[in-house]
Amino acid sequence: MASAGFFTCMLLALFIGIWPCHAQNVTLSVYYETLCPYCSDFIVNHLVKLFHSRLFSIVNLRLVPWGNAVLQSNGSFLCQHGPDECLLNTIEACTISVYPNEEQHLGFILCLERLASANELNEWINCFNTTGLATVPIDCYKSGYGNVLENQYAAETAQLDPPHKFVPWVLVDGQPLQEDFKNFVTYVCNAYKGEQLPEACHPLPLMNNSLKKATPSYPASLLSADTPYSITWLLIYGIHFSFSFSLL
Repeated sequence: MASAGFFTCMLLALFIGIWPCHAQNVTLSVYYETLCPYCSDFIVNHLVKLFHSRLFSIVNLRLVPWGNAVLQSNGSFLCQHGPDECLLNTIEACTISVYPNEEQHLGFILCLERLASANELNEWINCFNTTGLATVPIDCYKSGYGNVLENQYAAETAQLDPPHKFVPWVLVDGQPLQEDFKNFVTYVCNAYKGEQLPEACHPLPLMNNSLKKATPSYPASLLSADTPYSITWLLIYGIHFSFSFSLL
């Protein structure tokens, strides 16, 4: 967020007695991992809606690239989809840190996840050119600071209450949407307390206590193609996917 914009907001708050401009925004948190097919699908086909119809104007987006990874006793990371996922989780963590503007870092992550969906991850570094961002996050990764960020995300994910059951795990103002996460726009619009809703919210029905309706519904089979990765199921079956590419 540009400092000039923030300064303007604070002046308005000071002189006309209103809250800062983003005080009423809805916090949308996404706990995910980079090479999870369900996470990629959510980001590419659903989270992208934030760019449509000014929806970003009422959202504070928090992306947490850790997911089902495990912090080992020696300080290293064990990622569900192998070492490539650990690398890309860290690259995305660095990108979020280096480019805190939500639209900027989501644009990069969207590019990378599109490549993951298309099995073209060898081209991921081109996402910096595609989005017009410098490759500073790679320096962040090489310096080891990315590991510091990932440790913070690991701690945050471990403190979720209730704990995440699968990824992507999506929350609106701290309330998990459970398996209704693809319907996040409705929850965001209903949680927003501001006076002016963006165009994306107008055709959506209002729901009373909408977040309370997001109760878990357990699928008949955890092997269903429409079911996000269950932690328990993965521990039993040891699912692992791997891509081969190098960090230039």
